[in-house]
Amino acid sequence: MDALFHWIAAYGYFAIFGLLVFGIVGLPVPDETLLVFSGYLISRGSLHPLHAFAAAFAGTVCGISTSYVLGRTLGLTVIHRYGKWLHITEAQLARVHDWFTHLGHWALLVGYFIPGVRHFTAIVAGSSRLEYSQFARYAYAGASLWVTTFLCLGYFLGDHWEPAFEALHRNLSIATVVLAAALLLWYLLRRWLRSRRPRP
Repeated sequence: MDALFHWIAAYGYFAIFGLLVFGIVGLPVPDETLLVFSGYLISRGSLHPLHAFAAAFAGTVCGISTSYVLGRTLGLTVIHRYGKWLHITEAQLARVHDWFTHLGHWALLVGYFIPGVRHFTAIVAGSSRLEYSQFARYAYAGASLWVTTFLCLGYFLGDHWEPAFEALHRNLSIATVVLAAALLLWYLLRRWLRSRRPRP
């Protein structure tokens, strides 16, 4: 973590941009911590707020777009080549596309705030052939909201940003686990109820 702080303090906006590109793609970069620390540096006058936002937003957009392109190209290649072994069919892929068209784009918008989710939503969106215009509308709006939220957290928390953010991150992680367990339970219950229905 100290190395992260050193990079941002030493290279400023270029470090924010580059680290977020790699972090959003999926490399082990603590994205939220990076943003909150950047917000703290803004509060101390070490970074300009508009320049910091522009660097963070551009890095996030480049990272999420790279994931979308990887899903659109490599994701489809893997599915077409190994889909039968993974039990993934074209019909299932079409259903995922329809889901993203109607509801899944909200996952692109709010997925940034759920640890571990933002790294996969763009890949799934690309693999399901979601149109770029639909992807960009929600993914880039979500990027703007996410960057603003965590920069503001660091700015307003000031010198107390580290313990306060650690508590927030811990609670977010717990909430994510609870939500994932609830969704899994709902999915299993739904499958069980369908299996109990009498066949015509």
